[in-house]
Amino acid sequence: MAVSEELAAFALTPCDAPETARAVARLSLIDWMAVGIAGADEPVAGVMRSMAREEGGAAQAGLIGGGRAPARMAAMVNGTISHALDYDDTHFAHIGHPSVGVIPAALAVAEHLGRSGAEMQEAALIGMEASIRFGVWLGRGHYQVGYHQTATAGAVGATVAAGRLMGLTQAQMETALGLLATRASGLKSQFGTMGKPFNAGLSAANGVEAAMLARLGIEARLGALEGPLGFGPTHHGAADATALDGLGADWMLETVSHKFHACCHGLHAALEAAAAIETSPDDIAAIRVATHPRWMSVCNQPAPETGLGAKFSYATVLPMHFLGHDTARLDSYTDALCADPTLAALRALVDVRADDALSEMQARLEVEMRSGEVQARIHDLDARLPLDQSAAKIMAKANALLGAERAARVGRAIETAAPPAELSREIAL
Repeated sequence: MAVSEELAAFALTPCDAPETARAVARLSLIDWMAVGIAGADEPVAGVMRSMAREEGGAAQAGLIGGGRAPARMAAMVNGTISHALDYDDTHFAHIGHPSVGVIPAALAVAEHLGRSGAEMQEAALIGMEASIRFGVWLGRGHYQVGYHQTATAGAVGATVAAGRLMGLTQAQMETALGLLATRASGLKSQFGTMGKPFNAGLSAANGVEAAMLARLGIEARLGALEGPLGFGPTHHGAADATALDGLGADWMLETVSHKFHACCHGLHAALEAAAAIETSPDDIAAIRVATHPRWMSVCNQPAPETGLGAKFSYATVLPMHFLGHDTARLDSYTDALCADPTLAALRALVDVRADDALSEMQARLEVEMRSGEVQARIHDLDARLPLDQSAAKIMAKANALLGAERAARVGRAIETAAPPAELSREIAL
């Protein structure tokens, strides 16, 4: 069976996901709402809501920070805003952010069509799984050459989620995926700018649009994800035949990573290694970082001048840590900090090297003291926390971002599968 057919069938089959997968999906939904609401006042959020107001249209779904718009536009606005802080989840099987590309599409369509909270959550789970699987099918070459998997593979997941909620037939779902093949887009060249979160918005909006057009009867080339001149062949796709093995039985979403530092996930292993090193910044003579080669083009900005750029810089976040700045706090990443002479002096001591022997989840850190002593640590993000510990950390993160009362309200709404309209009202506050 071709990848388009298999994904379409997966999208429409009754879901038999285990409770562990459903629990992880709920945690990602809580995390998505927390970082989305916290990003409501970011500059890009204002731009997106202004565009929605200017374009107008049917008030089908709510926007983060207030207002209503057609479902496609709501998905774009909310996808962009929820990725504005770059504090959302990551899956390292393909290096993509599943929640921001898929959940906004599922929420907007579910609210528009009056679907239940359980239906919305299940569609989001299936869509996020589809995005990861298709991202693995595309392979790392697709990401490494410059495409942003959050936007490309994520759009497939958004289409799957939206199409499931719309009740598409198998033929309509394949048509939606065929149309999506000519619509999906997003480049890593936007990293460090507002264009990066916009990529997530594109993912969600493209998915809603493709599914809606298929429901309305558009015709498109079937198999355009994998066929001749299709998305994979023209976008450096590897066509990994094993990517869909166990689809519907084994859930890759269970191994998603949630962020506990407010910066690019590629920096987290190094920061966790740094947490195990005790030193005064005045005693540091050199900081040496070894990381997987793919992170060198993602989060190795040597001297960013903005707080946003700092979130993609080993040379900035490690000095931040050793100088006592909390890398979990949103307000730690500022333009003023990037210009601080003390940080700049420590930044000059950072040397970042690629090491093929490390996985994308690992980093090795060496801190050399002026005395000649060297402290070395390695951290592997793949050493996963038990589910209850992850839940506690995500709720603590939500408390910090939203305040305890609102975080508890969000958590209850998701745990009880509250109607999408209720979640929409919460994000609009």
